[in-house]
This record gives sequence, C-alpha cells and structure tokens, in this order.
Amino acid sequence: MKVVGITTQQEVYIGSKEKNFRINEFLIIEDPKQGDLMGEVVEAQTFNRYIPLDTAGDFVDAGVIESLKQLGYDIDEETIYIAKVRLFNEALYPVETGSDLREPIFAEVKDLMIRCPKDEGLVLGAIRNTDAMVSDMDEEFKDLFHIFEEDHLEPQKDIPYILDIKSMHHYPHIGIFGGSGSGKSFGLRVLLEEVMGHRVPTIILDPHFEMDFGTIADYFKDEDISYEDRFECLQVGRHIGVKFEDLSSHDLKNLLNAASGLTDSMNNVVDILFKNNDSLYSFKDRMLMLTEAQEEGSSEKIRNRIAAAGGEEEKRGWERRMEIYQSYDKTCPYNSVKGIMWRLNRLENEGIFSKDIRIIEEGMMNGKLIVVQGDTRILQVFSTYLFNNLYHKRRDYKDALYKNTTAEYFPPFMIVTDEAHNFAPKGYESPSKSILKEISQEGRKYGVFLILATQRPTLLDETITAQLNTKFIFRTVRASDIQTIQEETDLTIEETRRLPYLRTGDVFISSAVMGRTVYARIRAADTVSPHTENPFDELKNMRAEIEGDFFKMVKSKLPVMNNDLMNLAMEIEREEGKTYTVENIESKLKELVQQGYIQKEETIFGNRYINKND
Repeated sequence: MKVVGITTQQEVYIGSKEKNFRINEFLIIEDPKQGDLMGEVVEAQTFNRYIPLDTAGDFVDAGVIESLKQLGYDIDEETIYIAKVRLFNEALYPVETGSDLREPIFAEVKDLMIRCPKDEGLVLGAIRNTDAMVSDMDEEFKDLFHIFEEDHLEPQKDIPYILDIKSMHHYPHIGIFGGSGSGKSFGLRVLLEEVMGHRVPTIILDPHFEMDFGTIADYFKDEDISYEDRFECLQVGRHIGVKFEDLSSHDLKNLLNAASGLTDSMNNVVDILFKNNDSLYSFKDRMLMLTEAQEEGSSEKIRNRIAAAGGEEEKRGWERRMEIYQSYDKTCPYNSVKGIMWRLNRLENEGIFSKDIRIIEEGMMNGKLIVVQGDTRILQVFSTYLFNNLYHKRRDYKDALYKNTTAEYFPPFMIVTDEAHNFAPKGYESPSKSILKEISQEGRKYGVFLILATQRPTLLDETITAQLNTKFIFRTVRASDIQTIQEETDLTIEETRRLPYLRTGDVFISSAVMGRTVYARIRAADTVSPHTENPFDELKNMRAEIEGDFFKMVKSKLPVMNNDLMNLAMEIEREEGKTYTVENIESKLKELVQQGYIQKEETIFGNRYINKND
C-alpha cells in the first residue's frame, strides 16, 4: 500500500495491488518525516484493464495515474485498488507521496475507539471494519454480544462501540434518527436495555405500545436474561393519571390546552376561577353554577328563582349561584367558561384525573425504566404535566443543595420519546414542547437528560436538535432529512450519500465525546417487541384458526346435504350459541373443502359435504 498523487494535510489517495479497501477501515500512514499518521478510508474504488483509469471522473486525476506508474503499477494490465483516506488529525505538512501504509494494532486505536470500561458504559454494538485489530484486543472487550448478519446471529468480530454514559454530564442528550425499517426502534431498544443494566431511572413515552421488555428473544431463550424487575409498563388513564388537587393553575392550563387550544379569555377564566387545592368536583361545580346563573341573564331573574325556590336546599343553591354570578360574570364570559368545561370533561372522560403519578415516582426512585403508554394525543396531554412535575422535583432538590436548605431527594433521570417530532414539533407550539426545550437547554445542570427518536429530524424543533450532542443516524431517504442531518452532525458528504443505502441496523454515530463519526452495527437485542409477527402471517394463522374452529363444530354433523343447511345452522346456534345464515354456512363449507378439511360430492340432490376420512 502506497500514498499516491498530490496530497494535503487532511486527505491523501492510496493505491494497492493486493489489498481491496473497505469504507471506514483504519490505516496508518508511515510518513518518513512526520511519523505515523492515523486515517480512515472514506472512498474506495477498484480498477482493472477493462475500466481505464481516465474514466474515473472526480475520484482520481492525472496526478494519481502518473504517481501509480512511477511507483511501478501497470495500470493497463493489473487490478488496482485505490482509496481516499482522511486523517483523524490534520498533519503539519502535506503527506509524503510514496509513503507506506499498514493496518494498526488495537493498542494504537484503543484511545480513539473506547472511552470507558465496558462496565461503565453502554455496549451498543460493533464498530464496522475493525476486525483486523481484534486479535490483540484486551480480553474485557471480547465476546460481549452477538450481531445479526443476514438473518442469523454471529459472535462479535469487531471492536465494541461503548457509549460513555458518564460523559452525558458534559455532552448531554441523544438523538436517534432513521426512516421506517432502518433499525431505529431496534437501536432504541438496545440502548434502553443497556440503560436498565445501569439502573438509571428512565421514563419513556411509547405511543406504539412496543417498548415492552418482558419477552426474551428466541435466540437467547437458553440464556439467563430477564428485565422483569427493571421496568414497568403503565397506561395513562388505567394505571396512572393526574391528581387534580396537586395541580397549579399553570399545570391545569397546560392540560386543558393540550386537550384543545385555549384562547386568552379561557386562560383568564382558569386564572380567576381555579383556587389552590381545588378538587375536580369543586372546580367543575363553581363553573357549572356560574354558567347556570349566566343562562338566567340577570341578577333580577336569579332573585326571582330564589324567591320561587321549592325548598331550603334549592334556595341556598340559587343564593350560591347569585354570589358566584356577582363575583365572576363580568370577568368570565359565558362561552369561555363553557369552553373550559368542555375541555375538562374531555380529559375526565379519558381517565386523566382518575389516577396519580405516585407509582412512577416510586419506580424511578428504585432505578426502574417506566414505559408510559397511550395514544399520541393522550401522551401529549399527560407528558406536559409529568415532565414538569418530575423535572422540578429534581431541580428543587439540586437548588436546595446549592442554597444549603433541605429538600426531598429525587434522582437524576432520563426522558425518552419515540416519534419525538410529535412532542417537540418545529414551527409551532405544543404543550410538551416548552418543557422539553427547557430540559434540552438546562437539564444537564440538574442531571436530567433526553433521548429523542424520530423518523423525521426535519420536523423536530431546531433548538432541541442543536442540543443533541450524540446522534445515531440510521438509513434515511428523504432529502430534507439528510440535509438536516448534514447540518447538525459532522457527517462528510461521502457519508451522507450512503445514508439511503445503509442496511437495517447499520448506523453512523456522531458523538461530541468521540470527536468524530463512527460507523457501527447495533448488537442483537435481548428482548423483542410484542409486534414482531408479520401481519400477513397473522392473517393466515387467524384464518386457519377460524376454519379449524368451524370444522370442529360441524365435524360430528357430517355428512350434510345442501338442502339441509338451515337445520345445520339452527343446530349450531342451539349448541354453540353462534348465529350463521345459510349463505355463511355454505361459504364456510366451501372454504373447508378448499383447505382440505372435508370433501364435496355432487349428487342428483345437490352438493353433499363429507368428512375426508369417511
């Protein structure tokens, strides 16, 4: 291997007759004047006598061709391998043409590749094309995981990629970007498995009901692996909710606004009518009495209702309405109050106020990962309250330490969201966006960190995107998303060109800690999503199950003639409690014939269905 052509302090071309170069592999240039220089292959091509070098376009020029000839390469007859190498650190002078190259040993790249011991970091996968350096790698970094290659497991062959979790204190927040089927959700699952291994309190919003870690993958069934005591799946409205008595007026306005946008007048109504320590009943009752009084139209009409009251209780009720009417009518318009009541009823009907978040707080105190499940809109509503509450508990504790006052301990934690662009959208406000933006800018000081996954980084708020110091970039096809990634990372033009063609599970990791982009492959996950069954297999299996159940019902009643299907339907309804029309029965019998359960005979009296074994 030789350096060829005109060189710079940052990039060189190299040529070889024996070695075919791989993208992202590491090489050391033995410059006779500057010593060893580490570099990475960023482009590679192969030429032979059937592909003249002068057709290579921009990749090689006349200087490279002439240099190859001078170094003894027969460019008209031999197969020649050429690559562009980018140096990790800028050289003092342009690299000497003709310099030899060699593959590095592990000790020479250890400080570049691995920034922490495996027990202190997140073991996420393998750094691609580093297998040549594994033979002399430290034993602690070997045999840590398996990799999926072409639908089968293979043991670790490359240097592991270990994310230094402690470095998040200085370089906070992680972004995970990738299109559908790119391995984004798979990578997020692996990341969260590692986080659970370190017992870091974590809360994840799961709008797709797929972040369940209770099912171990079939390929690890014989291994002693379990996450059962490290996570909990909780559904909004069923297991968790909002305790109304704990709400401030600001919290309540956030919740109501998430249900449906509030006008300035509605915000004013909440500020006026909501009292500290109000229960849901007392707040709703106050608004209901006000609207009933406003519907009367005047104080005089309300006095008439008081005078005409049929009993003492009704009289006291209208006196209370009069009191509320006189206090709030002028500052709380009828339509605005009704709008608040509609939004409040909507939240109540969805179960938001039926529970509290105590189980979440207890789980986080125990170092668990809490999976909060619900549809996207419900999660937008609930997360606004939840993140504000948890973040300020942590912030209050840290501020109390600084002020030498007392406060209840609350641990540092991570917030994880899938489909993050729905919770922090670019270009318009949403209730959850403001708290996520605050955490992205200030959370590091308090030990609160974000992991945001999205298929559409272009739609994610730019302020938040800029705060993501580590980015995992899986296969991405849309030009606008690739443009955003190029602006927000240190990916080269060559690397961004490869983004639409990455295999599922391959990823570029752009990290401020590493100071460079790493090309890696995510390890095999220990657990699997509940939604792993192919939908077409599901259809096939369900159809087979239905057909099998129907066959069991009619098996003992065969043979049966076409003109006796009405009696068969009545018999099934009497015995099984299931109703079929004659047309249904005939259709299902024909399906059983097609699937080979039964046979059909044609007789002079019509079709006759019989058991195959009769």
